[in-house]
Amino acid sequence: MSVLAANPHVLYREVQYHNKDQQQQLWSGGGGSGLLLSQRTSFGCSWFDGRNKDFCKKNSKRDLKVAASWPDMTRPTSLEMEPIDDSQHLDKILLQARELSQPIIIDWMASWCRKCIYLKPKLEKLAAEYDTRIRFYCVDVNKVPQALVKRGNISKMPTIQLWKDGEMKAEVIGGHKAWLVMEEVREMIQKFV
Repeated sequence: MSVLAANPHVLYREVQYHNKDQQQQLWSGGGGSGLLLSQRTSFGCSWFDGRNKDFCKKNSKRDLKVAASWPDMTRPTSLEMEPIDDSQHLDKILLQARELSQPIIIDWMASWCRKCIYLKPKLEKLAAEYDTRIRFYCVDVNKVPQALVKRGNISKMPTIQLWKDGEMKAEVIGGHKAWLVMEEVREMIQKFV
C-alpha cells in the first residue's frame, strides 16, 4: 500500500500486529512526527486481491483509520544564550559548571560581525538540543572589559569555545560557512560530552 503524506521526510515504517484481524503500520519521519494507519481485514482478503472480488466485497469488513502524531511542542526549539558581562561573572559560571560537572559553550562575538549575527540563532537551536547537558553563553567583545577577552585568548570572531572543568578544552573559529561551523561545533561537543 502506498501512502502520500504531508511530511516528505518519511524515514521508516514499523508494522505491528495486535491480532489476526488487525494490522497497524506506523510511518515515521525524522522530526518526531508520524502517521498511523490501521487496516482491518477479515477472511484473509487482501487489498489488491482480484480473484474473489465479489466474495471479499460481501464478506469482508475494512476499516481504515488515520491518526497523526506531531513533535513534542513542550520542548523549546531555541534557547537564548545568556550573556557574560565580566571576568567575575565568567568565574561564577565556571564554578557552577564544575559543581554540576557540566561543560559550557561560549560564543565570542561582536554586534557588528555579520557572521556572528548569522551564527547566533543556529547556536541557540543547538542549545535547545543539548538543553540539560550543556549550557550556552555569549560574550559581545565590544561590551565587556578587555581583560575578559584576553582571558579567552580571542583573536578572531566568531569563536566558539568549549570549557570543561574550569579550562578551555577546544574551540572553533567561525570564519567560514555557518553549516560547516555548526558541524565542527557538533563534533567538538561529541568529543567532550
